[in-house]
Amino acid sequence: MAPPRTSAPADDGRTRDRVSALLLEHGPQTATELAERLGISPAAVRRHLDALVGAGRLEERMSRDAHRGRGRPARRFHLTDAGRSAFPHAYDDLALTALRYVAASGGPDAVRAVAEQQLAGLEARASSAVEKAVSGHAGAPVDRAQALAVALTAEGYAASASALSGGGQLCQHHCPVAHVAAEFPQLCEAETAVIGRLVGTHVQRLATIAHGDGICTTHIPGPLRAGNRSSPERPVPGERAAPRPNRARPAPSTSTASPRTALTNDRERTPA
Repeated sequence: MAPPRTSAPADDGRTRDRVSALLLEHGPQTATELAERLGISPAAVRRHLDALVGAGRLEERMSRDAHRGRGRPARRFHLTDAGRSAFPHAYDDLALTALRYVAASGGPDAVRAVAEQQLAGLEARASSAVEKAVSGHAGAPVDRAQALAVALTAEGYAASASALSGGGQLCQHHCPVAHVAAEFPQLCEAETAVIGRLVGTHVQRLATIAHGDGICTTHIPGPLRAGNRSSPERPVPGERAAPRPNRARPAPSTSTASPRTALTNDRERTPA
């Protein structure tokens, strides 16, 4: 009995992974060179190259030494940044090593400073996108959260925002630093503070991917109505809530009631 044949899509995927691996190992190559290494026809390898170029994993360039001889210049295929990112890397290990050194040298505040610096560029880009989306006016926090979700999605966070009866929620379905933030919650705290500044109000983290939840969820409170004070769920353990804006407290009253007045008031409240 003949063994079951594998599906064509699976075979195509393996061949394209081999193409990418050859380009990573040997550098830019022509379709003919790749075909010889793979043991398939140039026409077959071109089909895979076209698919990889269409997916953004490869790009085609003219070779620099193409005009040394006669004939048409050779076209070589190069890995793009997206193509390289598909291979295993140790970025998380490097980041953890660096932050552990920072924590040992400067303590938690030093780690927090690194996290804030790392998010400064993201905040600047997202701020411009949010202000443009709300057309220059202040905008309600929930409206700003909608614009922020679009900006964060462009940064790779796969974010969405929704309006609720008590305000709104900002959900991030991907976290680029989840493994690092699991050990250093200062990254989540700094990100929460950025979200609060961008939506224009204090916010509260309800769940994080780094803490083991499936989605990073941030509660955005809406305007409180008279007689309707809704409180969000408890924040993520180990993470501090974003600071609330300072509000002036009214000065305590210095007037005191006289004993005669207090006695009269007590008598008036006593039932007959």
